[in-house]
Amino acid sequence: MELAEAKLKFIEAWGKLGSEWGINRTMAQVHALLLVSPEALTTEEVMAELSISRGNANMTLRDLIDWGLVEKQHKTGERKEFFFAEKDTWVIARKVAEERKKRELDPVLKILGQLTEIEGDEKDPAFKTFKTSVTDINKLAKNVNKTLDTMLKAEESWFFGSIFKIFK
Repeated sequence: MELAEAKLKFIEAWGKLGSEWGINRTMAQVHALLLVSPEALTTEEVMAELSISRGNANMTLRDLIDWGLVEKQHKTGERKEFFFAEKDTWVIARKVAEERKKRELDPVLKILGQLTEIEGDEKDPAFKTFKTSVTDINKLAKNVNKTLDTMLKAEESWFFGSIFKIFK
């Protein structure tokens, strides 16, 4: 397989994977393109490589910057903006986990915390079932949150060494 074909396959696969993770397919594809590009690219280059509109490219690049996955660079003597993706996969994984935690897990934890405070008749089967279910889900979500917090603070070698010890 030639490099150009491999690059297209990677961009398509990363886009599909991103959409499975709840990330916009185009956002994942732009990220993939920047991941495998040795040099920072302009908006126009991203548009041309992926056949996307300027509006879509601008919005997607802005989102990737907000996620901390891409940074804007300026080159001396150039008026255009250039975009470069973080290449360290551990840094990428941590940034994605941090952003997803902030957008998805934190709001759920807040709601579950409120729901565990529900008052009612402990003898009522409907109340008892609801309270038990919400409390158990809240406990699980808090454990997931602790694991993510550990991952976000950890160095790659320590984190994976600890995980592999668990599964031995």
